[in-house]
Amino acid sequence: MGTLLAVRARGIGKCFDDVVALDGVDLEVTRGRIYGLVGPNGAGKTTLLGLLLGLAVADSGSLEILGVPVGRALAAPDGVAGFVDGPGLYPSLTARQNLTALAALHGEGPRTAGVDDVLHQVGLTDVADDRARGFSLGMRQRLGLAAALLARPRLLVLDEPSNGLDPAGQQHVHGVLTRLAADGTAVVLSSHRMDDLEALCSEVTVLAGGRAVFSGPVGELAAAHGPLDYRLVTSDPPAARRLAAGTPGVRVLDATRPPHETGPPCDTGAPRDPGRLVVRAPVPALDTLVAALVQAGVAVRELTPVVSPLEAAFLALTAGQQQEADR
Repeated sequence: MGTLLAVRARGIGKCFDDVVALDGVDLEVTRGRIYGLVGPNGAGKTTLLGLLLGLAVADSGSLEILGVPVGRALAAPDGVAGFVDGPGLYPSLTARQNLTALAALHGEGPRTAGVDDVLHQVGLTDVADDRARGFSLGMRQRLGLAAALLARPRLLVLDEPSNGLDPAGQQHVHGVLTRLAADGTAVVLSSHRMDDLEALCSEVTVLAGGRAVFSGPVGELAAAHGPLDYRLVTSDPPAARRLAAGTPGVRVLDATRPPHETGPPCDTGAPRDPGRLVVRAPVPALDTLVAALVQAGVAVRELTPVVSPLEAAFLALTAGQQQEADR
């Protein structure tokens, strides 16, 4: 079983002076999977990624990467590549020159992919001879991914890989990571974008205050949350409102209330859409409402979460830490 794990961490602790960055964190990442690491700013994500890349060592606990125990020396484990806090690039060099210089450090061998190949993979072939100083944030992120791919990593560690990407660039990077995982590479990525996690990751760890408050499949994280707010658009809004108000477990909210707000509905001053309702309900109660609408002949034209289930669960899990930080 252990041979299938790219990362196995037990009780990882890391302090910087009197600041506890990681406090007893466990982590298991299976080869051929994309694993998400999420949490508020200061939760310990970057510190944990740095440990995986050999940029720091743990103060306590045990860490195995690709089946090899990690010691107390600062060194990138064999077979691992990636970046934290953005990729390191030479701004005066072109994209191709940056990668060529890095490829020379890897040496000529079967594990070194061709520079042109990785440029093509990340969609930078057309700007291969442009200097990196003129690249946008999204282009620098893609060039950093290309640099990591040069070593044909078995564990790829990425910090916010979708930063600055437009939708086309994001889709391109998603395709690269999905293909890598299908070929057996383990990918660990941090992201503040819940759409990244929902589209890519099979499992996630949520960090808050240096501790793992959830680890497991993405579906379990979303399902663990309570009632969600849903936007409901129907062919007969007054009838839909009456039916929603009469369905046990369903609460009708102000359609103009801000997302995530949990207090009483309030008037925000924004124009109301009389054809749209916002209701709060667990899934079983929502199913009952939809069945009642259909039976009454009311067409359901839209039924979507105001906030994704994954984002709602994340906010609920990390709310305690945020409240403590705001004091």
